[in-house]
Amino acid sequence: MQQERLQKYAELIVKCGLNVKEGQEVIIRCGLDQPEFVKMCVEECYKSGASLVKVEWSYMPITKLHYDYRSLGTLSEFTGVDKAEWERRVEKLSCLLWIDSDDPDGLNGTDSEKISKASQAKFPFIKPYRDSIENKYQWCIAAVPGREWAKKIYPELSVDDAIEKLWENILYCSRVDGDPIKAWDNHNKELAKRCKFLNDYKFESLEYKSLNGTNFKVGLNSKGVFLGGGERALGSNIYFNANIPSEEVFTSPLRGKAEGKVVATKPLSYQGKLIENFWVRFENGRAVEVHAEKNQDVLEKMIAMDEGASYLGEVALIAHDSPINNTGILFYNTLFDENASCHLALGRGFNNCLENYENYSVEECEKLGVNSSMIHVDFMIGSADMSIIGVTADGKRVQIFKEGNWAI
Repeated sequence: MQQERLQKYAELIVKCGLNVKEGQEVIIRCGLDQPEFVKMCVEECYKSGASLVKVEWSYMPITKLHYDYRSLGTLSEFTGVDKAEWERRVEKLSCLLWIDSDDPDGLNGTDSEKISKASQAKFPFIKPYRDSIENKYQWCIAAVPGREWAKKIYPELSVDDAIEKLWENILYCSRVDGDPIKAWDNHNKELAKRCKFLNDYKFESLEYKSLNGTNFKVGLNSKGVFLGGGERALGSNIYFNANIPSEEVFTSPLRGKAEGKVVATKPLSYQGKLIENFWVRFENGRAVEVHAEKNQDVLEKMIAMDEGASYLGEVALIAHDSPINNTGILFYNTLFDENASCHLALGRGFNNCLENYENYSVEECEKLGVNSSMIHVDFMIGSADMSIIGVTADGKRVQIFKEGNWAI
C-alpha cells in the first residue's frame, strides 16, 4: 500500500475523526497487525498538539489464552490499576481511538459464559466512570487489515494479497482518495440534511417490512432526534466523527416500544465469534425469542447480559445502495457491515439522541426512555426490498425507505 495514501488516512482519523486539540491526551487501542500505521497515527496526534499519546496493544491469541486459562474470579477483578486508569480518563477526558483489525473467529472455542460473567462482574465498577464522561470526550473507531481478518474475506488470495485488497476497500469506504477532509465535510452536510427531514416530521414510530420475514414496528421518543455524521463533545464543543467510515442516520428508540420480528441480513461478530443466519422477535420492546443457525448460545447470552440487553438502544437508517454495500463484500466486521445497510442495536441507547440532553442527568435520560445496558451491539437488517414507513402522532404515514433505499 502506498505510504502517501496511508498517511492521508492517518491524518483523516486524527483530524476529522478524533479532531485532537492542543494539550489533549490520546489513548489508542489496537492490535499488532499494522504497527507502522499506528506509528503514523501517533505522530499525527502529536502534530495536532497532543500532550501524551498512550498506545494499548492487544493480541487476540493471547486474549484467548486469558479466557481459556484464567479463573472466572481473576477475570472478574476490578483492580487498582483499572481504577487508576479510569480515574485518569475522567480527569483528562482523554480522546479514545480504536484501530480495529480483529480476527472475526478469534475467540472460537472459548467459554462464552465465562466471558459474559466476567464482563457482568466488572460492569458495576466501570459504569459510574463511564456515565460521568458520557458525551464529554472525542472518540473514533477506524480499521486496518489484520492477517486473519483479510483471509476470512479473501480465502482464495495469498495473505499479502488479501491484506492489500482489504486495505483498498477500507480506504475506499473511508473516502480517503482525493481530499478526504473535504469529502467528509460534504458527507456530513448530506447526513445533516437527512436528519433535518426526519426530525421535522417528529415521527412517533417506524414500520419495517421485508420479504425475508422482517415485519417490525418500533416506537420513537417524543423528545428524540436523529443524528448522523459528526457530533460535538459536551463542554468543549469540539466536533468529531466517531466512526470512519459512517453512512448512518440514527436515533435511540423509546424503551419498551418494539413489536414483531426482524431477520438479520449479515452475520454478527460478537466476542470473537460469528452469529449467523439469525432473527429476533420483540414483544413490549423486549427480545423474547431468538434463533441462529450458528452460535445461538452466544446470541442468547448476549441478550441476557443485563436487564437492558434485550431492549433496543438504536435504530439506524442506511441506504442499501451505499458505498460499503456496493463493494459486494461481507466484511465480518460491525464497523463496516453496520454501515452497509439499515441496522438495530440491542442494549445501551444514546443520551445525545434526546433534545437538550445536556440538561438531563444520566438517570433522567433513562426515565425519559433511553435504554441502559452494559452492551451496545449492532446487527444488520437492511435488504434490497426493505420498506420503512414513518408514522406521525396524528397518523400520517410517510414512505422513508422503498426497495432498500431512501424514498425522500
